[in-house]
Amino acid sequence: MSQIYTKEGDTLKGNKIVSEARKISDPIIIVKSGRHKAQRIILKDNAMCRIAKKYKFIK
Repeated sequence: MSQIYTKEGDTLKGNKIVSEARKISDPIIIVKSGRHKAQRIILKDNAMCRIAKKYKFIK
């Protein structure tokens, strides 16, 4: 049984997350650790995400 998280601050974590939204922001480069970089986008208006591939090992 799946659960829907709708409260501010709820987090999804996985190897692959699929998202849908009416509007998305431009990608912003962010620093994760040391030289490693990642991108962040913001989903707006009727945004939804689901985990397509879970982590093999959870820390």
